[in-house]
Amino acid sequence: MRLTSFTDYGLRMLMRMASAPEHIFSSAELADEFRLSRNHLAKIMQRLSGAGLIETRRGGGGGAVLAQKPMEIRLGTVVRLLEEGQPLVECLGVDGGNCVIDGRCKFKARLRSAEAAFFADLDRCTLADIALDPKPVR
Repeated sequence: MRLTSFTDYGLRMLMRMASAPEHIFSSAELADEFRLSRNHLAKIMQRLSGAGLIETRRGGGGGAVLAQKPMEIRLGTVVRLLEEGQPLVECLGVDGGNCVIDGRCKFKARLRSAEAAFFADLDRCTLADIALDPKPVR
């Protein structure tokens, strides 16, 4: 199983936010910390915000904060959200892809089973379980 960089950075952002729940994180701050373009970060934040996982605030002193407690955010939920539209393999996509052996392939069922086990494991964990230790003050 391989996660997209979109999901990877989304999880990192949430882990960072969970490490300092009282802090309002600006997009510039997170982009600098993760060495990520602000544009890419904004797309991730938009998806997380739309799902009610983070709350964004505009203007001076604005930024993003967790909209839920870290122990209420299930990792499976986050990964499903951020990996939406990214099937494990082409044939598991909504349209089934262009596989010429579809209908005879026994591997597809194994992949579905493995993917279900992967998400079941993530559903047992919360953001609180993987939150970063607070960043040391310099």
